[in-house]
Amino acid sequence: MNIEYEGWELDDFDSAKNYRSYQFDLISRFIKGSTAEVGPGNGINIQYYYNQVDDLTLYEPTTKLFSILKRKYSDKNNIKIKNETFNNEHEKFDTIIYLDVLEHIKEDKKEFLNAYKKLNPEGHMIINVPAFNLLYSDFDRDVNHYKRYNKKDFINLLEGTNYNFLKLVYYDSIGFFLALLSKYILKKNYKGNFKNKISFWNKLIPMSKFIDKITFHSVGKSLICIVKK
Repeated sequence: MNIEYEGWELDDFDSAKNYRSYQFDLISRFIKGSTAEVGPGNGINIQYYYNQVDDLTLYEPTTKLFSILKRKYSDKNNIKIKNETFNNEHEKFDTIIYLDVLEHIKEDKKEFLNAYKKLNPEGHMIINVPAFNLLYSDFDRDVNHYKRYNKKDFINLLEGTNYNFLKLVYYDSIGFFLALLSKYILKKNYKGNFKNKISFWNKLIPMSKFIDKITFHSVGKSLICIVKK
């Protein structure tokens, strides 16, 4: 993970509550027990699952974001906040969460297999990434994304492990087409009125949910992978 990156876009994405609620509709039932979230950023996601975990460890290597997490959650006895990467941790967990993080890590397979080793038996690893390298744009480059992912990428990442996919689905079909529009039409003007663009996209999430369902999650701006050990 690029530790210097401070996430200029995070606040605007954090305001996209329809999207975030949809995302957690897809993953929340798999979150339980002793949990680690890697790269939690501003910590906005924690509100969606905090009440269903026994304890939580947050790994945030970016100093600015680590400081925000400390201000928000230092009074919670069952939350540990670490200003470091996940690589040297010996503790094991029932759930490990990477939400829009793996794409920031150049050696993604090494990170993935390292995290998989830290799952308890029957534990879940939950990963959300941007989907389809076709959509890779100046925005991805600006926010330090090394790549976008498809389903085959996760099959390759898991090579050599005794894995079990519980969920491997694309979602947010409307977001896919908006991202395509942004790449080829808006191009380098993606930062213009960025907050308004996020607000507009967020309002279309109910439509995305409907289309995703009738198209069997065959396309989407994002990809969710949930693995059981």
